[in-house]
Amino acid sequence: MKVVKDILYKVRINAIQGSTEVLINSIQFDSRKIQSNDLFVAQKGLIFDGHKFIDTAIKLGAKVIVCEEFPIDLDANVTYIKVEDSNEALAIMAANFYDNPSSKLKLIGITGTNGKTTIATLLYKLFKKAGFKTGLLSTVTVFVDNQQFNATHTTPDSIVINSYLYKMVEAGVDFCFMEVSSHGIHQKRTTGLHFEGGVYTNLTHDHLDYHSTFKEYRDVKKSFFDNLPKSAFSLVNIDDKNGMVMLQNTQAKKYTYALKTMADYKAKILENQFSGLFLAINENEVWIKLIGSFNAYNVVAVYGVSQLLGLESTEALTLISELENVSGRFQHFTSNEGIIAIIDYAHTPDALKNVLETINDIRTGNEQVITVVGCGGNRDKAKRPVMGRIASQLSTQVIFTSDNPRNEDPQTIINQIETGVEAHNYKKTLSVLDREQAIKTATKLAKKGDIILIAGKGHETYQEVKGERSHFDDYEKISQLLKAIEN
Repeated sequence: MKVVKDILYKVRINAIQGSTEVLINSIQFDSRKIQSNDLFVAQKGLIFDGHKFIDTAIKLGAKVIVCEEFPIDLDANVTYIKVEDSNEALAIMAANFYDNPSSKLKLIGITGTNGKTTIATLLYKLFKKAGFKTGLLSTVTVFVDNQQFNATHTTPDSIVINSYLYKMVEAGVDFCFMEVSSHGIHQKRTTGLHFEGGVYTNLTHDHLDYHSTFKEYRDVKKSFFDNLPKSAFSLVNIDDKNGMVMLQNTQAKKYTYALKTMADYKAKILENQFSGLFLAINENEVWIKLIGSFNAYNVVAVYGVSQLLGLESTEALTLISELENVSGRFQHFTSNEGIIAIIDYAHTPDALKNVLETINDIRTGNEQVITVVGCGGNRDKAKRPVMGRIASQLSTQVIFTSDNPRNEDPQTIINQIETGVEAHNYKKTLSVLDREQAIKTATKLAKKGDIILIAGKGHETYQEVKGERSHFDDYEKISQLLKAIEN
């Protein structure tokens, strides 16, 4: 249990009604989870306003209410704390509740549109190989050293983040690598965390369903670097036109990485094959098992962080050469029939373009590139026709299908994707509503040497239709279908 006054340190408070000497068991922002002697934070969300559930929280046993507006009727047995910003207050209180665990290890945040998961995961694996106890907070999974947990969001809520960081401190973790999403930054989930460093990958079209403009999306990412302390480092992709923007107001020490521009950490692609990449990184040659120019960026960022955190250069490069690909990120295999299957999380125009350009750079030109792709429902609609245009431009054959339609009509989503297809590419496209049937169609069209790209869901092992999730794994599905052809 914690005394309320101890977890209010650094919270911007406007008024208090009642005692702050109260002991609480836990902090909650979901009234349904309230138990006796809990503190409830009323947040104003996109859909629900937590202030409407204050009475419910009190009935379930909440002894402290943190809110932006006091209710009309105040319960004499409850402490009310009026704050400037409930999201910010929640984050700061969560950090205080868990004794500010981020200050007791080295926390590195990775932000940008594409590459966050790969960089965070590769760093986790690299530092584990180097002999350190290491943590990971990613879209795919959470690791507290060797203990694995399921991930629910790219950047979890403040309570979950701090609870995991607390577990890491208890386990003696030295470094934690964390994906930092624009949603997480905007909703103040990372407020109150102490970052040792920040990495910026790139900025492309995504999340404009949430951020009203691209400028707002960019500025939210930038605010992460604006708030880094002087003791931290900021490492940005200088080849991206917004790389220098991220550094404009940061107090952190500034470093850059690139493939095309002079930078502190520079990589050059010497060979690019389906078996891997041969790179020169700061004049040192290294063979890695990852594929494509986008992974060259990821690897040089990983190398840069390793140097900024004190790993010896030769050791870092040796360990980097041993790293395997991340689940659902250009994950590939060749069937006994000689068909190459690639599963990738590419769900933005830029990511899809990168993957298809990589495939086209490596292939001889005689093979078909058959792409199976869709777009998620209840998400940014503006990118759908762009995805359609890119897929049809860079593939031999495209099959548009369902991704996670969520609460939207999947056929409507496909129709919107198809509007981006240029007239001369119409004949390349098919529409197969059922994702399994779409993948099956791709296997029937493929011949020896052909390449099937299944894009959009990557590591996900479910499909969400009308709010219901059912098991669906692209890698598992294509493996089964290609094996059936062999038999």
